[in-house]
Amino acid sequence: MKATIKSSKRGFTLIELSLAIMFGLAVGAISMALLNQQLTFLKIFRAQSFLNEEAPIISNHVSKLLLNAERFRLHASLDDALDGDDPQLTDSPVVVLNFRQPDGTMRAGILSFEDRGDGEALYYYVVPLSGPLGEPEWAVTNKPTDVTFFVESGIIRTRLTGPAGEVITFSGAM
Repeated sequence: MKATIKSSKRGFTLIELSLAIMFGLAVGAISMALLNQQLTFLKIFRAQSFLNEEAPIISNHVSKLLLNAERFRLHASLDDALDGDDPQLTDSPVVVLNFRQPDGTMRAGILSFEDRGDGEALYYYVVPLSGPLGEPEWAVTNKPTDVTFFVESGIIRTRLTGPAGEVITFSGAM
C-alpha cells in the first residue's frame, strides 16, 4: 500500500493577502474622504442656516411692522424711547412705531435689540395706554449679533448682522 500525502493548501498566498489589504485600505480611504466631505458640507450648511431659515421669518415680521407704521422714532435705549427723550437720526437699536387703530386712535409698539439676561435678542413691545411697560410681547429673533435701525432717504431700514457675519438689510416705507 502506498501512502498518499495530501497537500494541505488552505491559506492565501502573499499576493492574495496583499490585494485584499490594498482593497480594504482603498475602501477605508474613500470612506474617510466622503465623511470629511459630508462634515465640511454640514459646516457650510450650518453657517448659512441663518440666511436660509431665520432671515425670511425676521423679514416677514419686521417688514410688516415697518410697513404698517404711520410714523416712527429712533432711540438709543428703551428708556429714552418710553420717555420720548433724545430721538436719534443715526443708527439706533430701538425704534418706536406708531400704528393707527381702526377707531382712529394711535397705538405704539417698540422694536428693541437688547440683552435681557439671556443674551441679545430683538424684542417687540406693545406700549400700554397707561402704566409701565411690561415684558416684551415676543422675541422676534435671538440669532443676530447686531440689529440697527436707520433712515436712508426717508425710508426706515433695519440692518441685521448674523452669527457668521452676514449682513441683511430690510426696508420699510414712509
